Amino acid sequence: MSEQVNSVVMEKLVKRFGAFVAVDQVDLAVRKGEVFGFLGPNGAGKSTTIRMLCGLLKPTSGRAMVVGFDVGRKPEAVRQNIGYMSQKFSLYNDLKVIENIRLFAGLYSVPSRNLKERIDWALDMSSLRGQENLITGTLPGGWKQRLALGCAVLHKPPVIFLDEPTSGVDPITRRQFWDLIHQMAGEGVTVFVTTHYMEEAEYCNRLALIFRGKIVALGTPSELKRDCMKGELLLVECDSLGKAVELLQSAPDVMDAAVFGNALHLVVNDAEAAVPKLQKYLADHGIDVARIEKIRPSLEDVFVSLTTAQEAGEGHKA
Repeated sequence: MSEQVNSVVMEKLVKRFGAFVAVDQVDLAVRKGEVFGFLGPNGAGKSTTIRMLCGLLKPTSGRAMVVGFDVGRKPEAVRQNIGYMSQKFSLYNDLKVIENIRLFAGLYSVPSRNLKERIDWALDMSSLRGQENLITGTLPGGWKQRLALGCAVLHKPPVIFLDEPTSGVDPITRRQFWDLIHQMAGEGVTVFVTTHYMEEAEYCNRLALIFRGKIVALGTPSELKRDCMKGELLLVECDSLGKAVELLQSAPDVMDAAVFGNALHLVVNDAEAAVPKLQKYLADHGIDVARIEKIRPSLEDVFVSLTTAQEAGEGHKA
């Protein structure tokens, strides 16, 4: 696809800090109007990639284009055409709501003819109509996040970068926030969001799973769950979960075992063949099994499987 169709393009993108490689040969294209998720644990390279794409960090090598501008050569042009919301609350807590909105309107050079309309939009979007004079620091977390999003897109940018935007907010507020994200995407805005919440990654059109600076999987949530699991997944309901998971981690044919709620998730090569063997194995060790069956993996299962395989591969190389 061409860069006109893609709002964000990365080619062999690398960022090093001394000997440490934070982003390692990333190739990726994000389409216009797409809600694209960058999923990975803390320290995986998500925020470093975002900062390069926003023109805040210069790539060590490779190339990144955002709305047609090279982030290494024209970072200021990039910054004028994007919205950015960091994982830390980015507004000024000691200012009033309206003062924050006016400040960011000035920073983003919102034309005076559009100023009232954009201020009204930000107040309505953040549910702060009539609360303009509240001190921002006194707002509940969810309102702060919505206000921060409103300020980040006052200038109607074609691309928005959201770096773990729902960190620390409750599930209802998180769902409302994602409703706003999809509303903007429906209007043609490209939304590039980093997260380590596996459940909210389901809201994205496509996902890249990043681990130690490298993309280890790419696709829709359904594709990742269908195609990227290293092995098959079994659900085991039994007594003595702690003892059972310890036993199963060293059991024959079990690639991985973990507690998942009030049950266990096991990764095996062949679920059908493993079930009778594992039932006998647990019974022989005094564990009563209530249920054991093959299930579809969650994104968390897929990510753990992929990263475990990656670590095993690196360990083998060492």
